Amino acid sequence: MYKYLLVIFILSGFAFSARAQNPDFNKQTKKDTINQRSDSVTQKRFAPKVTHDNRIYHPDSTHDPHKAIMHSLIIPGWGQLYNHQWWKVPFIYAGLGLLVDAYIFNERGYAPNLVVAHYYEEGQTLTSIPTTSKDYALFQLYLTNGVSATTVDGIVESYRRDRDLSIMGFFGAWGIQILDAYIDAKFKQAYTMDTNFSFRIEPTILNQQPIYSFASGPLIPGLKLSVAF
Repeated sequence: MYKYLLVIFILSGFAFSARAQNPDFNKQTKKDTINQRSDSVTQKRFAPKVTHDNRIYHPDSTHDPHKAIMHSLIIPGWGQLYNHQWWKVPFIYAGLGLLVDAYIFNERGYAPNLVVAHYYEEGQTLTSIPTTSKDYALFQLYLTNGVSATTVDGIVESYRRDRDLSIMGFFGAWGIQILDAYIDAKFKQAYTMDTNFSFRIEPTILNQQPIYSFASGPLIPGLKLSVAF
């Protein structure tokens, strides 16, 4: 009986050695093992992968910057109303109103002083102009107080300069509110939200010195947060 057991043991050893020396069998076994592991990992995944096609756009992404420009060009503040920023409209009209008031004030001072300056140039006197003239009282005031022609010319130039600055400021403010409406509309059109959001935290060293620097400082360990959209 022992002889039969010895024969069976020897045959089993030859079989195992031949099986181990078969490279095709080993490759197939490793491949099956890798496939089983990958299948088990796949089964453990519970969250679907988010693709770049899954985008959620801002509700105002259909805003047209060209419409905002045209609205503000026609009526000041209309572009801001188009961008749903009504709170800017009172400030726009307050600024434009102050500039209009400055223009009216300087124009009212410029016109009569210009006439009086012409009186000085022509050598007019209080008896040579009619008392019913609307500039007679101003001319009389200047002559009574001894105001010279040079001073009158300076007053005229001051009113003219301030009047012209008011006009330029008015059109400048109009252009600024057009630019403001365009920028806001552009941001509303370009802004989007993407569901592909990820972040990564990794260790780092703070206060690192460049290799070409001779200064030295303490190296402080820290954490670095990287956010990707």
